[in-house]
Amino acid sequence: MSVAAARGFAPSTLLRLGRISNLPTVWTNVIAGTVIAGGARRTGEIVLIALAMSAFYVGGMYLNDFFDRAVDARERPSRPIVAGEIGAGTVAAIGFGLLAVGVALMAPFGLAAALWGVALAGAIVLYDVWHKGNALGPTVMGLCRALVYLAAGAAMDHVSLALAIGGVVLAAHTAGITYAARQESLDTIGSLWPMVLLAAPLIAALPSIASGWVVPAAVTLLLVADAAAVWLLARRPGPGAVPRAVSGLIAAISLIDAVAVAWAGGDPRLVLACVAGYPLTRLFQASIPGT
Repeated sequence: MSVAAARGFAPSTLLRLGRISNLPTVWTNVIAGTVIAGGARRTGEIVLIALAMSAFYVGGMYLNDFFDRAVDARERPSRPIVAGEIGAGTVAAIGFGLLAVGVALMAPFGLAAALWGVALAGAIVLYDVWHKGNALGPTVMGLCRALVYLAAGAAMDHVSLALAIGGVVLAAHTAGITYAARQESLDTIGSLWPMVLLAAPLIAALPSIASGWVVPAAVTLLLVADAAAVWLLARRPGPGAVPRAVSGLIAAISLIDAVAVAWAGGDPRLVLACVAGYPLTRLFQASIPGT
């Protein structure tokens, strides 16, 4: 055990391990999922769901570092476990503990919601254990995000076809991000063809483009954010371009949620709340790396 691990760990280490800068995207996922499920006005319950999903996300990030520690020793030696800032056993205990907290917070919404929570926890662990060198890793990560929509809908007692469609669209965009993130530590990227997955939310929203100004406005913001990130990936104008692009794509998940809320006919104020998730995430990422 290193000296640092023996004498404890700094709060900043816990924040970095949890990639808590990306939490606004989880909160906007919950807004979108509950709006599509028809529960947008149940504010207290939505806050509880957001806490549950936050626990799942942060727990999953802890376990990601735990299971990746051998690879990080070669590729990312500054990560907290490898750098000796915290013990691997502590990280695993916190990670699995947070997944258990997430399931417990879903339990008051009924058996179905708790089971969706268990499914989400299982998908998170599957990704963390299995994603390195696995071609299906990005798909599993996409499934994790889709399950946030479905679990939120289950808590609102309404898992519908529309919610499933929203989950598939979110999963596709997330899979594209995960592909890009695979080469982040090398600040390079191979073929860009998987980036076509980023177009899924735009394609899904096309039938609603003419229904008013809210959907086109949300789609435009998402298009601009994704285009800026893909430009960074394609051109790599300087060191750190790939990590910056990946962070931007993660933040753009909130804009997908804005499109989803607009597509579902949600209150424009909730669309704006999701839009605000993008700059809030980028602001947090400036202090705590999102990847």
